[in-house]
Amino acid sequence: MQTFLEFEKPIQNIIEQIEKLKEVAAEGQVDVAPTLKDLEKKLSATRKDIYSKLSPWERVQVSRHPDRPYTLKYIDKLTDGTFIELHGDRTVKDDKAMVGGFGLVEGRTVMFIGQQKGINTKMRQYRNFGMANPEGYRKALRLMKLAEKFNKPVVTFIDTPGAFPGLEAEERGQGEAIARNLFEMVQLKVPIICIIIGEGASGGALGIGIGDKVLMLENTWYSVISPESCSSILWRSWDFKEQAAKALKLTAEDMLENKLIDGIIPEPIGGAHADIDGATAIVKAEVIKHLNKLVKTDPEKLVERRVKKFCDMGVVEKAK
Repeated sequence: MQTFLEFEKPIQNIIEQIEKLKEVAAEGQVDVAPTLKDLEKKLSATRKDIYSKLSPWERVQVSRHPDRPYTLKYIDKLTDGTFIELHGDRTVKDDKAMVGGFGLVEGRTVMFIGQQKGINTKMRQYRNFGMANPEGYRKALRLMKLAEKFNKPVVTFIDTPGAFPGLEAEERGQGEAIARNLFEMVQLKVPIICIIIGEGASGGALGIGIGDKVLMLENTWYSVISPESCSSILWRSWDFKEQAAKALKLTAEDMLENKLIDGIIPEPIGGAHADIDGATAIVKAEVIKHLNKLVKTDPEKLVERRVKKFCDMGVVEKAK
């Protein structure tokens, strides 16, 4: 059963009409083809109209849509079932919120790493809602180093509301684990492509977000803090989350304009959740396109460009 967001009500109404019409056609000998065709055209036009003018807060809602494809779905579609998941950080345990392993993309071996949210309530608890502990980031680093050892490119999928903020995570060195990943990723001598496929919140996202190409899907966000948390800090209430989302400049368009990402991956009309096969096909094409260019680059040059790219971000003013 499909889930609809508040602003998707007009889409929901048309889909319900289409379903009722199909039921009528199945029960009797009534020819509903012309009406059905008109409704499908109306559905496409309505989706296009609604999704062409989404506000920053509405994009945040779309990025969290429960029907959106998550990391393992993208990996499965990209690798055509050749993915072999690898487990554990060799220190504490296997963090289920962070997944990774090797897979084949058009005959090329690639290391895939990403945060995985659950597809239902039980799986969300199992995956800790995509919020990794320190061992998750250490597992990710172990797999990156393994990819470097065998000279294989790395592709990361970012989709997390943040690193897990629990006491035990802090006790095991959450901040150090993320900082270590930043330090090591910038020096990794293999191509790295990072793709924000949903939520990109705080250091939890940045912990696997240092790459030669950092891309965002059209209806995703990337920010140091979520709109709700920002609202609770500035206004002492979550009621101002819409204003916070606008002020944070967290959409893909804002991030590209501020030169914090390298490109935007378009989604099918109506969002990735409306056409999962279409969305995954677009992402696969982007990954192949960038990998074909990056694998030809000298490793030392990759590191040099990566360091320069991230050092050039932001504004620095010297005090007089």
